[in-house]
Amino acid sequence: MAQKSKGKEGLILAAIAVCLVALIAVGVKIVSNFGKSDSQISRESAMSQLTKELKKIDVETIPPRKATVEISGGNLAEELPDIEQYPLSVHGYGDINIEIFSSTEKSSGGTDGWLNEVAENFNDSHYEINGRWVTVSVRPIASGAAIDYIISGKYVPQVYTPSNTLWGDMIAAENVTIEMVEDRLAGNTTGILIDKDTYKEIEAAYGAVNSSTIIEATIKSEISMGYTNPYASSTGLNFLINALHEFDAADILSDKAVEQFQKFQANVPFVAYTTLQMRDAADSGVLDAFILEYQGYYNATELRDYEFVPFGVRHDSPVYAIGELTADEKDLLTMFVDYCLTDANQKLAKEYGFNYLEEYQSVDLGGISGATMLSAQKLWKTEKDSGSPVMAVFVADVSGSMGGVPLQELQSSLINASQYINDTNYVGLVSYSTDVAINLPIDQFDLNHRSYFTGAVQDLSPGGNTATYDAVLVALDMLMEAQSKVEAETGQKIKPLLFVLSDGETNIGNSLGDIRDIVEGLEVPCYTIGYNANLDALAELSAINEAASINADSDDVIYNLKSLFNAQM
Repeated sequence: MAQKSKGKEGLILAAIAVCLVALIAVGVKIVSNFGKSDSQISRESAMSQLTKELKKIDVETIPPRKATVEISGGNLAEELPDIEQYPLSVHGYGDINIEIFSSTEKSSGGTDGWLNEVAENFNDSHYEINGRWVTVSVRPIASGAAIDYIISGKYVPQVYTPSNTLWGDMIAAENVTIEMVEDRLAGNTTGILIDKDTYKEIEAAYGAVNSSTIIEATIKSEISMGYTNPYASSTGLNFLINALHEFDAADILSDKAVEQFQKFQANVPFVAYTTLQMRDAADSGVLDAFILEYQGYYNATELRDYEFVPFGVRHDSPVYAIGELTADEKDLLTMFVDYCLTDANQKLAKEYGFNYLEEYQSVDLGGISGATMLSAQKLWKTEKDSGSPVMAVFVADVSGSMGGVPLQELQSSLINASQYINDTNYVGLVSYSTDVAINLPIDQFDLNHRSYFTGAVQDLSPGGNTATYDAVLVALDMLMEAQSKVEAETGQKIKPLLFVLSDGETNIGNSLGDIRDIVEGLEVPCYTIGYNANLDALAELSAINEAASINADSDDVIYNLKSLFNAQM
């Protein structure tokens, strides 16, 4: 009997162990697919569910009014937040100190903290010039944001070390005093990450896998590729210039280059607002290929299932002096650069993922000027949606909890940032509290419609509960109806988007769980902007279809919305 009892106990323990393993496996699956349902329903089923849910929602239509529209083109210095939105990663307190704007892959900490470690060691070494202690301060800031501060004059450091030389050329084109001090602080390249199966397919079809064949395969709809906003991202800018150069090496702004770029863009699902958004899309299977620096690839061991295909100019972190430095500041900068280039610090750089792929040589761009690159950014903004306009509904929370500063900030940031929406795109506005209101029907965002949009946003007033997901359903219905109509009338393929601006505290009506299948089945990305918000709730909505979520509590909301609209609108 004792033996039978022990055998039975063993079977029970084994069964428990199996159940625990299964539960752990399920838990990992849930975490790895945050925001996703187990099985996506069809578009037809999603539309059917949407129609059913809409019958339960009260919707009011509010006639919009026209308001004066600012057409000044924006004031960059006013849009930029206080520089402390980008805090120093290294503080220098020497008798002589210079501040360095540094690209984030080498100064934001952790595996991206090489320059921080070098700077701290330099400062602790108590070097002197003419008997005075010298130090450096490091401010991590994306290269695109950095040149906005420098060009606008709102905040200008003594030193700038972006990822690549393209940014320096563009600054020089804006008549800012800039001098290259060193062309390479630490070696790096940027590349296209492509999954191994797709790599083999391209190699078999084209005989080689490089940026040229990957771009050609994208144009032919053989693969799906994504990249980042070239106004903000060094890899995105590098890819844009490289692609245009592929299309026409003699003139990257020619009609031929533009025509090929339009064909390429027609097969790009989206341009990512952030690298994280792009990687999430790749993880979910939306993308076969995306761009990333080698240093980031080196540190992201989970990306080893991708092949790294280098392209464009190298990302060797050049160093520039900005403005008129004093003699002591120049000597300090030279001293620090020499310190970075010592064998010990270059060995340290390799531990952080730099100084690999040394055999790769930059593409010869044939002397493309900084002014031409600035024009290429503008070309990208106007042509990235050619043939496929974006149709967006803004969903604004006007519940009682948004009263006061949050709603005021929502109104001002949305109106100010709307100037970065292309006039070929389509825009509508929905607001919500306890019930839902259509404040502006969807129409093309020309000056007339923008005037109505401005008036509708200005007239928003707070009060009531928060029916966020009811409003999302109403906005989706508007999108589906207008998309179908415009596509039938114009023959263009429309890209639908939602922008939800809220504090994230839903307390009435549908829940996220109630509408998740509809949002996923219709495949509409929902970008969320949180004002004094429950950011986790908003991020979960955005995660359903690989959109981004922004914290709008800080004073950089207009600048962030500008970047978001540049990428998506």
